[in-house]
Amino acid sequence: MATTTIPGPAPGPAPGLASTGWEGTTTLQPGWLAFTGTVGVTAPHAHAAIQVLIVATGTVELADARHTRRQVRAAIIPPRARHAVRGSSGALAGMLYLDPAGRAGRHLLTRLSEGRRDQVDGWAAAAHTLLPATPGAFPDPAALVRSWAAPAGTVAAGPHHPALRQALELLPELLAGPVRLTDLADAVSLSASRLGHLFTAELALPFPAYLRWARLRRAAELARDGATLTQAAHGAGFADSSHLTRVCHEMFGLAPSHLVQVLRPAD
Repeated sequence: MATTTIPGPAPGPAPGLASTGWEGTTTLQPGWLAFTGTVGVTAPHAHAAIQVLIVATGTVELADARHTRRQVRAAIIPPRARHAVRGSSGALAGMLYLDPAGRAGRHLLTRLSEGRRDQVDGWAAAAHTLLPATPGAFPDPAALVRSWAAPAGTVAAGPHHPALRQALELLPELLAGPVRLTDLADAVSLSASRLGHLFTAELALPFPAYLRWARLRRAAELARDGATLTQAAHGAGFADSSHLTRVCHEMFGLAPSHLVQVLRPAD
């Protein structure tokens, strides 16, 4: 398990913002990334992942795209939901970023009210049962993911449509090069429009956004394992390191150089 102390910013701070306030540990595992530590400030941004926020101590304020601001103890933020974060001095929280194709992520999406997925009050309401029994304690991320992946047998193991499941299985092997929806659709015997609809309907993400998320995760894995920024960009199918930088800012609000720093395995 790749866990390391973060000497600088963690996932969240956007370009142009001071990185002070974000310090903790980050773990990257198949299907999810977890951050635990002090919370700083971010500019508005949107993830392709499903984000879970659980506050242990201090206060954390979330703002949605409507500029509604709320102090929350916990929140589930769906993919593509624009938001900003502001932690009080010394606020401690855990953040989980889950792949929307995974069983745990799909379960969490069912907690969100359809009409309130872009609203901070809906994010907080969906997460009211996630607070730990002991105030100030951090739940174990791996244990949380396991519990969400098997909620009393109520959620399917993956996307319902078999062609979408097949496409998701094929995608990781294709990330080093160009990936076109038409080619992926041909491989699973669907039209491109039908497969694109399945991505949006079942994963709450259009295909281009899911592809960028998959490439970014692959780049993070390569960087964690010692690749340079340029090697990670090329290995994940980005045109160059500038392309990786743009997507990293879009998805996490931080430079990929920071991502490299926080995801390297501890010595």
